Amino acid sequence: MLLALALLAGLRACVAYEYEHEFWLRTDGSGSVQVTGRPALWAAFKALGGTDDPERTATREARSLFERSGLRVRRVALTHRAGRPYLLVAADFADVNRLAGTPAFPDLRLSLRREGERLRLEGEWRRPEAAPEVAERDRDGQMAVRFHLPSRVYEHRNAAEGVERGNIVTWRQVVAHGLDGEALLLGALMDSRSILGSTVMLFGAAIGLAVTLLALGLWLMVRRGRKGLERGGGQDPTNRSTSGLA
Repeated sequence: MLLALALLAGLRACVAYEYEHEFWLRTDGSGSVQVTGRPALWAAFKALGGTDDPERTATREARSLFERSGLRVRRVALTHRAGRPYLLVAADFADVNRLAGTPAFPDLRLSLRREGERLRLEGEWRRPEAAPEVAERDRDGQMAVRFHLPSRVYEHRNAAEGVERGNIVTWRQVVAHGLDGEALLLGALMDSRSILGSTVMLFGAAIGLAVTLLALGLWLMVRRGRKGLERGGGQDPTNRSTSGLA
């Protein structure tokens, strides 16, 4: 039974998506994104390239698409998996709230707003109505939106596996459903303090406490030494013994 559960967990961790947005988000709304998918799906969801030759046209136009949307592109690559091509674009953004509606994200709506001491992430992934059709062979598999959130997650909206490894949430959908226009709704509520910031604060507090205790210990040692000298009349015990023998 335990072996079966371990194998199931391993299979879940190894899900290969045909089209995926993966975000690394900071509490100020900035972050990084990596989009990976078959060129035909880039054409269907982002109108990138042409359906007649999506591999060539999508790869050529990808950098320009993201730069026109205000992102700093770090990498554009065409890889292959099981004999099929996959276009990968990695880029940095200044504000996740400004991504929706840009040329690079016509299929994704995202918002991050403050609610008291917490941050709420909400969004929707839906194929644009004017997107081109794709061949039947490109309708297989699953697609996903994955977020590496910067702080403790208090709740989520229908994430596929709940909260993974403390701060990762994933929403997935069957490619065919997405191509048919079905929306994928996503959302999460998190702490406004980053995990890294909280860790640094705790580490700093621990160092501060250790320094304070050390200083207090030294002060007590000096204070006891002074009291000892005062009780002895301020005379060095060695000198007092020497004068008595004389």
